[in-house]
Formats: sequence, C-alpha cells, structure tokens
Amino acid sequence: MSDAFVPSDTAILDLLRKNDALTVTELAEAMEVTPTAVRQRLNRLMAQELVERTVSRHGRGRPLHHYKITDKGRRKAGSNFADLAVALWQEISQLEDLEIRRMMMQRLAKRLAEMYSDKIHGRNLEEKMQALSELFAERRVPMDVQQGGSLPVLTTTACPYPDLAEHDRSICNVERMLYSELLGAEVQLASCKLDGAECCSFHSN
Repeated sequence: MSDAFVPSDTAILDLLRKNDALTVTELAEAMEVTPTAVRQRLNRLMAQELVERTVSRHGRGRPLHHYKITDKGRRKAGSNFADLAVALWQEISQLEDLEIRRMMMQRLAKRLAEMYSDKIHGRNLEEKMQALSELFAERRVPMDVQQGGSLPVLTTTACPYPDLAEHDRSICNVERMLYSELLGAEVQLASCKLDGAECCSFHSN
C-alpha cells in the first residue's frame, strides 16, 4: 500500500486528535460519509502507522474496534506549533552571553537526539546515516546518503527547520550537533542551501 498521504485523510486525523478514541460508526457520523469509506481511509492510515486500532469485548457480542491517532499521526496532522518553536528559538538566539547561548544550543541538540535515538541503528556510519534519512523522510524531509571519497555524505534538499532558518541560520549549527549526537561521530556542514548550494551536505571529520 502506498505511503502517500491523502489530504482527505486529514479529517480523520483531526477528529482522532480531538478525541481519545472513536469507532467507525462515530467517525462516519461525524464526517457524514459511509462506514465503508471510513474503513478504507483507516486501513490506509494504519498501514502508514498514523492510526492504531484497539479491540474491546463486552460479553458474548461482537468485539468493538476503537481507533486512536499515533504520535506519528499527531506530527502528520500538524500539531507542531511552528510559531512557538520560532519564538523559543528567537529567545535563545538573542541571549547576550555567547557561552550560555552555545550551551543552550548543545542542550537542545542533545534533547532532540534523545527523542530520536531509538530510531538510529547501524553497524557503521553509512548505515546510521541511512537510518537518519529514513527518520526524516517520515517528516517529509528528503535526505540521501552518498559516497564522498572514503566516507559517506548526508545530503538534504529541504531544510528540516525552514521557519527557524529564515530567522537565524545558526539553527544549522544545532542541526550539525544533532546529527553528530545521533551518528556518534563529529560531522561538519560542507555546503548549505542558505549559501546558494543545491543542497545541504554533512560529512564526518
């Protein structure tokens, strides 16, 4: 089944985001569509791990299925509060003490790395970069792993944090620190789209 996100599925995700769990009947009534149409959309969303199904039994009757949005589904539904992220970043970037600002950026990178670390596995740097690219692909950030000489190079044609980069390009340094934490190797930003390059690329020292 295709992983492409169908815009009409947003309605289901929004309903599940506002409720703990709903049945097919409840979703069909809220959306004013047939239960069959709802089931088709739910099957597609479950295949993409955006929705999960739970089963409850009451006596000898048929089991009742409830559907809940997953954490991945919440991100897809748009509950990321970009405005809040921009405001918080502006507060960090305006700290006058350079050492405190650097420390805050490091802590931010470490906290993000802790959130993503269970998704990054591999026997070597290239495999870890591949896992990192798959992680960001789930967030619609295209990444690729290429061979640059004897070491792999991580490239991206779209910024993971476009709203922040528009205000302050030092977010690129946080991105570099995040990748270093996740890959277990110090990486450097070799090229950047903000400088006119076709892509941002990162490689290890």
